[in-house]
Amino acid sequence: MTDDRRRGAITAGNLFADAAPPAAGETFETLLARGGVRLERIVSSAAPEDTLYDQPHDEWVCLLQGTATLWIAGETVTLTAGDHRLIPARTPHRVLRTAADPPCLWLAVHWDGPTGRRG
Repeated sequence: MTDDRRRGAITAGNLFADAAPPAAGETFETLLARGGVRLERIVSSAAPEDTLYDQPHDEWVCLLQGTATLWIAGETVTLTAGDHRLIPARTPHRVLRTAADPPCLWLAVHWDGPTGRRG
C-alpha cells in the first residue's frame, strides 16, 4: 500500500468553503506538501498585486471559478472556469486581472524536476 493512508491521517475539505477573497492581492493555502510536490488553493481579490513571478519550479494552475487574465512570457491569456495552464520553471508570468463576482478560485500544483505532460 503506497497511498497517503499509510503515512498519516486521511484529510478532507472543500475547495469552495471559506473562499472569500481578500481585500487586495491573493490568499495562498497549502493543501498538501509531500515529496517535492505542493498542492495549493489560491483565492484572488478583484485587485491582484502587480507581482512578476519567475519561480524555480514548475507550476500547473487550474481556474476553478471566475475569469482571469494572465501575462505569461509575453503572451496575454484569458482563462475561464475549468481552464488550466502548465507554466514551466523560470517562465515569467503575472496576474493582470481577476473577476470580482464570482471571485477567482484556483488550484495550483508546484513541483521540482523535469516538466512532463501526458497526452
